[in-house]
Amino acid sequence: MDIRLPAAVATDDERRAVDRILGPPTTGWEGGERRRVDGHVATGGHAARARRHLLLPVLHALQDDIGWISDGAVGYVCERLVVPAAEVYGVATFYGLLSVAEAPPVAIHLCDDIVCRTAGAKELFTALADTVGPEGSSDGSRTWHRSNCLGQCDAAPAAFVQAAGEGRRTVIRADLDRLAAAPTDDREPAYAVIGDPVLTARFGAADPGDLDAYRASGGYVALRRALEIGPDAVVAIVEASGLRGRGGAAFPTGRKWRAVADTEAAERLVVCNADESEPGTFKDRMLMERDPFAVVEGLTIAGHATGATKGFIYVRGEYPDAENRLVAAIEEAEAAGLLGDDVLGSGFPFHIELRRGAGAYICGEETALFESIEGFRGEPRAKPPYPTTDGLFGRPTAVNNVETLAAAVAIVAEVPGAANTKLFCVSGHVEAPGVVEAPFGVTVRELLTVAGSARPPQAVLFGGAAGRFLAPAELDVPLGYEPPSPPLGSGAVVAFGPGVDMDDVVQRIAEFFRDESCGQCVPCREGTVRQDEALRRLVAGSDERGLIDEIARVMRDASICGLGQTAAEAVTSAIALGLVGGAR
Repeated sequence: MDIRLPAAVATDDERRAVDRILGPPTTGWEGGERRRVDGHVATGGHAARARRHLLLPVLHALQDDIGWISDGAVGYVCERLVVPAAEVYGVATFYGLLSVAEAPPVAIHLCDDIVCRTAGAKELFTALADTVGPEGSSDGSRTWHRSNCLGQCDAAPAAFVQAAGEGRRTVIRADLDRLAAAPTDDREPAYAVIGDPVLTARFGAADPGDLDAYRASGGYVALRRALEIGPDAVVAIVEASGLRGRGGAAFPTGRKWRAVADTEAAERLVVCNADESEPGTFKDRMLMERDPFAVVEGLTIAGHATGATKGFIYVRGEYPDAENRLVAAIEEAEAAGLLGDDVLGSGFPFHIELRRGAGAYICGEETALFESIEGFRGEPRAKPPYPTTDGLFGRPTAVNNVETLAAAVAIVAEVPGAANTKLFCVSGHVEAPGVVEAPFGVTVRELLTVAGSARPPQAVLFGGAAGRFLAPAELDVPLGYEPPSPPLGSGAVVAFGPGVDMDDVVQRIAEFFRDESCGQCVPCREGTVRQDEALRRLVAGSDERGLIDEIARVMRDASICGLGQTAAEAVTSAIALGLVGGAR
């Protein structure tokens, strides 16, 4: 292999950042290492290229330590991983939290999505422009950017701060003082329960960082039972429960586990999709921060049930607190024999590796997530083949959402009502935004009432940006997986009170899909742009409804993945309900 390298040379600090992930470089040709030859890289084996999956962690290390990824750093990464420079740049420029342009040490990402925009973010944009300068500029120590939803809708407006050499932090209820201050989190408990708590039972009742507290509250009862009854019985229990995926697709979990378990592959994998990026959605963050051992236990049970000996947790890059809690939980579980080469003395080996996303909504799509872990741009794969036969690294793979795994733990542990409970994220114009755990059959109106909706909203977005706006009569429809219930999607419920500019809200949703399209397929790449343009003309008074409907049909029928297939749902529903200026 012959790879053209950038002419610049990495600094000592950049080399140290890379070596922190890859280890010190070997000499000569040992282990497939390589050497510079006239500005190129030559390789003596495949060992280095087999570590391509470490590309994203390496880029994170550079971003975390240096604050940006220079040409010299790219060259050194190319040498260590035997990856062409164009591909390193292609990956680095794909993600919103990585920068290949020289930048000040602090980068502020301020949420500009539908909840934060109506909670003071616009005023904060103006304040930052006055103090730091226009978006993307610098005052020498800081720069700032508008960001898509940060998953902090219960404490809007929110920001995410990257500080080179100092770490990452989330800023809730953001203002100029909080952005400049040391990390604090004065968040009040943001959850409520209709009926008996299952998934939120440990919220506020058990220290999320204490394994003993988790066990004392029923933790690891499910894993012990799973090891006793065996994989087939575990899968049968999950199948009989009717548990469906809680990430939005609602695929039967037991059927997925059975498909992976029935393959003849020598190696299988399980993955926890914790890249929660749907606007208005924050339930998975709450579970990871408040009950991280449940996520670890759930993934371990999934591994046992499917015959996998390794699992990955892909956690959203803007969730540093959740990531830290999960890392600590994995380490404690390993020390206690709940993970490792011999889980609880059963002979079952299982290891978990955590991977951090880098700011790309599309990586919530399972095959785009695979590409990201493997060290490529997070672009979805065409299906078939499906992940259950050809998933991560080509192995049969079961991918489950955070909430799904937590529910599976409760189901295997025979907790009453475990299969009939759901987490909903209620935010926007309500008195007490947060997660509401409720049984299926609850209505949107009941969820809003629990969250303290003082006045009837002028509009409610249900299911996230990929969901749809509901008519007033639909607020009283029992929620579930079958009609007449609207699709549950991510479980987001965003209320917009009287006076909210709905033209602005709907346009922001169209902008979100335009910005987050990976660009791989034409229907989505072009359709999201054309939808945004047509919507702007509609708001200005032109009748573009026919064109928007036509664009929606094309995206729905021809896009590779769910992003394009659902990119028009909220927009077309808003038009149908007369929420947008030109449609009123």
